[in-house]
Amino acid sequence: MLINGIEIVDTFAEAFDMTGTRIIITAAEPLWARRAAEAMTGFATSVIGCGVEAGIERFLDGTQTPDGRPGVSVLMFAVSGGKLEEQLVRRVGQCVLTCPSTSVFGSLEGPKRIAMGSKLRYFGDGFQISKKIGKKRYWRIPVMDGEFVCEENIARTSAVGGGNFLVLADTIHGCLHACDAAVRAIKHVRGAITPFPGGVARSGSKVGSRYKMLSASTNDAFCPTLREVSESLVGNQTSAALELVIDGLTPEAVAKAMRLGIEAACEVGPACGVRQITGGNYGGKLGKHHFHLHQLLAA
Repeated sequence: MLINGIEIVDTFAEAFDMTGTRIIITAAEPLWARRAAEAMTGFATSVIGCGVEAGIERFLDGTQTPDGRPGVSVLMFAVSGGKLEEQLVRRVGQCVLTCPSTSVFGSLEGPKRIAMGSKLRYFGDGFQISKKIGKKRYWRIPVMDGEFVCEENIARTSAVGGGNFLVLADTIHGCLHACDAAVRAIKHVRGAITPFPGGVARSGSKVGSRYKMLSASTNDAFCPTLREVSESLVGNQTSAALELVIDGLTPEAVAKAMRLGIEAACEVGPACGVRQITGGNYGGKLGKHHFHLHQLLAA
């Protein structure tokens, strides 16, 4: 398959089960909601070392938030409900509660719940109060600019992590520009994020390592400098390969994000020296979600 002269390799991206949630951060002004969201989604690129994968989903106006203030929706993904709760409480407590004028709400519905305000309330030192509205309980924690409001607990749901595709190009500059175009396209997909810096990873990994203490290591097949000493998948004219990793609340969101991202990369690809688009997989042994590139694009 060729798109604008760019080869789409007949392969699949392999993704795996995760659990995820969506929170809405609101603030007195849009900038402060954004600052809180950026702080809590820092150091959240991979569950391998960060415990959680998180990112800003979209920006919201007052008509889209529970309290009528400007806000930001954030998606978080982890390997278990316990890990997700641990990271949620830690990040909201350290990065959102501390940020001027913010409040935090859940956005999903469902029976699987994780704690938030029920643990953060203790910061109120006995001055915190709760209020139940409908079926939801909220905690009001006194802080120096008024009150920090958050829900007692929020829903989590089954999710998909590790959807991906790789962009191979002649130069790093061209590869970066093509990946930027892909990330911009993916931002329009609700329910999906690209958790790595700027949405792009240069440190694509494979399962396992020569070193027993590592569960993952550099994907040498796509490292241009190892072309002569490994089973390389990088052509002679390619000097850069970058990966876009996508997490989503549903398989459909991941598939749509991959399709739009690949199409966007191919649209600017000829001018950027893009040679090939491929997918990262481990022979089907890592996860049950297989996103075949040709099928996605044909659809």
